[in-house]
Amino acid sequence: MLLLSRKDDSKVECLLCPHFCKLAKDKKGICGARRSNGEIIELLTYGVISGYALDPIEKKPLYHFFPGTNILSLGSYGCNMRCDFCQNYSISQRPSADFSIKTEPDRIVKDALSALNNIGIAFTYNEPVIWFEFIRDVAIKAKKKGLHTVMVSNGYVNKDPLAEIISFIDAFNIDLKAFNNDFYKNIAGADLEPVRNALKQIALSGKHLEVTTLLIPGQNDDNKEMEYEAEWIAGELGNNTPLHLSRYFPMFKREDPSTPADTIKRLSEIASKSLNYVYSGNIVSDSGQNTSCPKCGKVVTKRSGYNVKIQNLDKKGNCAGCGEQIYKNFTSFSSSIQN
Repeated sequence: MLLLSRKDDSKVECLLCPHFCKLAKDKKGICGARRSNGEIIELLTYGVISGYALDPIEKKPLYHFFPGTNILSLGSYGCNMRCDFCQNYSISQRPSADFSIKTEPDRIVKDALSALNNIGIAFTYNEPVIWFEFIRDVAIKAKKKGLHTVMVSNGYVNKDPLAEIISFIDAFNIDLKAFNNDFYKNIAGADLEPVRNALKQIALSGKHLEVTTLLIPGQNDDNKEMEYEAEWIAGELGNNTPLHLSRYFPMFKREDPSTPADTIKRLSEIASKSLNYVYSGNIVSDSGQNTSCPKCGKVVTKRSGYNVKIQNLDKKGNCAGCGEQIYKNFTSFSSSIQN
């Protein structure tokens, strides 16, 4: 059985993420969602929901996992990072003790089964890793009913818990916040290497993986850094790994101006030298959200926001022009859907 904590003299150490918080009785960890009862670490937010919505799968963002479909999305409160630019700070940096309304796993699975054009359940909005016990219980029940499971995460998790998460999650979008450790230490309150290790572990598992980097002017938008990031992704995760480069907007404690559109374009061009699928996020773009066949160049999916038009694909998700496999996770009814 997976151990998530261990007693260490008068304190209990949390084994879930690389912070390894050592907590005296009744003290919470950095995430705000896990507390020592003196013997073990207990989850305070089991079943506590902050957000609950049927979203386009592209919103996660996942562009290569059953494109054109929907997914029931839910989140809770707390996070094991302290990003000063957090786009969801109202839930990620909010203490959990104030919330008492809870939902049971069976109810979530029932809702997912009845939702329109829904392929499964996504754990998102705040950091799902710290919600481990609840996402495990929901995901196992969901998979028994034939639903797919998705996790949108910062990837700051230890090897053994991640191995179990991989056993019940089908697709991941991991937020690779930067490709320099100073950014992680000074801005996110974490370290880069555990995230890189988590990405490699997911890729080796064969589960679906996409990566997102939010670009902040002067912090992680250097040309060389993006070149190194894209080369590392191609070498360690595979050059077909989709990379989403998203535009930053002032939020939470950070008031820097929004990322210029030219920066997104410039860094996308650099990343595209190593990767077959690079997308622009949080920005209006004529082609930055489209998927093209890397072999023959045919546009196989057109996107405008969350409006999706799938074209030039056969029923297996292969390019109709040259036969190149574009989507491993594809359902034939996607080709007739325009959300």
